Amino acid sequence: MTFERLFPEVQALVTELWEHPELGYAEHRAAQLVEQFLERHGGGLDVERFSTTGLKVTFPSAAPQDQARRRIAVVAELDAVISPAHPDADPATGAVHACGHHTQVGIALAVLAHLIATGAWREADVDLSFVFVPAEEFVDLARRAELRERGEITWFGGKPEAMMLGVFDDIDAAVCLHAIGGLQEEPTIEIDCDLAGFLYKTVEFEGSASHAGLDPFSGTNAYAMATLFTTALGLGRQQLREDVLVRMNPVIPETEMTTNVVPHRVRVGTDVRSIDLDYLGEVASRVDRAAHGCAAALGGTAHIATEMGYLPFVQDRTLNGAFREAFAADQTITRLIEDRGAIAAAGDAGDLSFMMPTVQLSYGGFDGVIHGKDFRLVDPEHVLIAVPRLLTRALLRMGRHLPDPLRRRSFDDYVAALSAIAPLPDGVRSPATPSEDR
Repeated sequence: MTFERLFPEVQALVTELWEHPELGYAEHRAAQLVEQFLERHGGGLDVERFSTTGLKVTFPSAAPQDQARRRIAVVAELDAVISPAHPDADPATGAVHACGHHTQVGIALAVLAHLIATGAWREADVDLSFVFVPAEEFVDLARRAELRERGEITWFGGKPEAMMLGVFDDIDAAVCLHAIGGLQEEPTIEIDCDLAGFLYKTVEFEGSASHAGLDPFSGTNAYAMATLFTTALGLGRQQLREDVLVRMNPVIPETEMTTNVVPHRVRVGTDVRSIDLDYLGEVASRVDRAAHGCAAALGGTAHIATEMGYLPFVQDRTLNGAFREAFAADQTITRLIEDRGAIAAAGDAGDLSFMMPTVQLSYGGFDGVIHGKDFRLVDPEHVLIAVPRLLTRALLRMGRHLPDPLRRRSFDDYVAALSAIAPLPDGVRSPATPSEDR
């Protein structure tokens, strides 16, 4: 089956995902749409369900007698981001696919359907799986904390959750997908773009309440502490290295403040990002010192909770050779970006890349800023026909581009590495030491 013939059905699915965006660990409609598509085109392959909404489809091995044969996973993300300024955002949740995840799902399903209909999966020099993961965007954290308290999830990110559940235990390397923001002048793909890692800190400033008009002298203003803290972060940027892409974005996610009461409690949330994991820890310590110092300066206290976000993502340049080869043979996609280096965006592909060789194929076809109010799909033929065709070509010959030796770490290694950076979620045991690459 050609991608042109699949296009109307895939476009309709992608449009429905756009019109009904869902946040992480709540992508029930999206998961249902994927399952319905698989019922029509899945060739009877079993669907493994994991976490709240995750789905995995595993092709049988085309050469089960070959002990050296490897398995590649194509990974697509189900969730939307919160960007309430977007005109198509859900008015109740602020959710919108201004991240382009809806097109990841369409691309992955188009490739899967094509492989089954044509039998091309038997020609691949690797075995193939498709994983549809929830909760890539690090948003809606209060609800995720509730899910964690109820024991429904452990990790805020969908890929670490899947890693813990063993979804990737039989996978040797992974291919992720992502949209490129900004209007491209020609059909474009991108490889070799690394991403930052980040921590997430919640600082609760505690003061004391009093009548703001009658007796402000008896109060201790927690909002003033928060203001001083965000100012300190801004002034401290002068002392931060520029080469490792440090970023912070402090926000007040909720407030109990009223105008006639001196605020007694204010929470500030901020990410702390960098492409350098060691420096990330150093900056995080500076943020803690700033919080405690600003609180003490105004007579209050600061209570800090740290949640590990995602690890930095360094793409496997050897594995990306499959996309260079596929691009050279492509007559439709005319531009390859492969020299951007690293950007300060982050994703839980970084966590997956800690365990195994991982790459991310990015693609144009959009206008507007990623996560912005103007992001939209403008070239569906490129995104849902040309990109799946190129991805298929790369997957069929990806075995020859696998790194040798093939790096592999365990989930215990991952947990041990994280435990040296930030507190682990409740219920996660910290192994003693990471093992060497095998």
